[in-house]
Amino acid sequence: MILRYWCFLFIFISAFAKAELTIEITQGIASAIPIAVVPMKWQGKPLPENVDEIIRSDLERSGHFGILSPDDMLSHPSTQEDVYFRDWRLLKQDYLVISSIKSVGNDQYKLRYQLFDVLNERELLAQTLSAKGSQLRDMAHRMSDAIYEQLTGIRGAFSTKIAYVTTNRKRTRFNLAIADSDGAREKVIMTSKYSIFSPSWSPDGKRIAYVLLEDTGSKVYVQNIATGKKQLVSANKGINSAPAFSPDGNKLALVLSKDGNPEIYVVDLNTRHWVRVTNHYAIDTEPNWMPDGEHLLFTSGRSGNPQIYRVSLSSGYIERITFEGNYNARARLAQDGRFLVMVHQSAKGEPFHIASMDLTRGLLQILTSDTFLDESPSVSPNGVMVMYAAKYNKRSILAAVSVDGDVRFLVPSKSGDVREPAWGPYID
Repeated sequence: MILRYWCFLFIFISAFAKAELTIEITQGIASAIPIAVVPMKWQGKPLPENVDEIIRSDLERSGHFGILSPDDMLSHPSTQEDVYFRDWRLLKQDYLVISSIKSVGNDQYKLRYQLFDVLNERELLAQTLSAKGSQLRDMAHRMSDAIYEQLTGIRGAFSTKIAYVTTNRKRTRFNLAIADSDGAREKVIMTSKYSIFSPSWSPDGKRIAYVLLEDTGSKVYVQNIATGKKQLVSANKGINSAPAFSPDGNKLALVLSKDGNPEIYVVDLNTRHWVRVTNHYAIDTEPNWMPDGEHLLFTSGRSGNPQIYRVSLSSGYIERITFEGNYNARARLAQDGRFLVMVHQSAKGEPFHIASMDLTRGLLQILTSDTFLDESPSVSPNGVMVMYAAKYNKRSILAAVSVDGDVRFLVPSKSGDVREPAWGPYID
């Protein structure tokens, strides 16, 4: 039964997606912080990007902020001297962002912005940034990150990237794409007639590992994002799947069935030395590294139904992590090591949803309810949001939810389907 299920899952997740992603916010926190991001002062022909609008969208998408529409503002100040705090208090705004931008020649721009505490009438943050026209969106995301961190104490992740798999409607062409965390600036880095699945970022954000289901079987590749050059890592007989980079980027954990049942292996990408990690008659699959680089989380059917286990790479000691529910799989751990995110089924016949487990308290919380057939969770590098694949209104889409379940948004494509999200790392 377990074997049939995992074979079905292996085929099922390999054939989806098309992009041009959009964001549809469906739920924010009730205590959202009121903030006004004033339209940026600029004189000249239209800029390549609407910087202040990107910032408003970023902050709104976080769910932590209530954004004042520019149409509802009493004024549009661009300097501190032009700010009348009483007007913003009248509008019940807690914080205010003003900014201006000017051209300094040769497609170079200089931007200055300030963040104010309206109630106390004081400046909290001020920065001057420089960028080319093609970098204005990057600059906007960096501003959003700084504002978010200043007001929440949590590092922002708006500047990060996501990877995902797309396909045309006839399922004859598959693309591996990357985009900004808001779905903008999609770039296809690999296209194939074969199904692509399980993309996994290297810690430095320069490479992506993935599985290609070719005529001769599944194969695991690692591709350099900048050059497009790909390296074959595993083409063993049987299953080659579920690659995951180690925290130092030097090793890859993956699943092979070359010796019989699917088992977890680790390969050193520099020496090509292979180590078999598990050895059990049940299916062991979906490895994911813990932050210490010394342990792996994985899914196994050794207890009868798929559950999450942890293995020590040094001692080989294995312990079961999840006990609640009929099914727990595809474990992903937030960077702080506290929250474990997974695909969860409460009881046989119930829908599959995304759940989080607080490892310090042992409490499990179901995060999703408005989508179904939820799968492939991926945690943002700041540990705040989880992006996953789901079915919604008979379409295959991406969706996101905060680890506490308070914030939700959908990320559908304008056409076709999109699957297999992987949230990229911070790139300093």
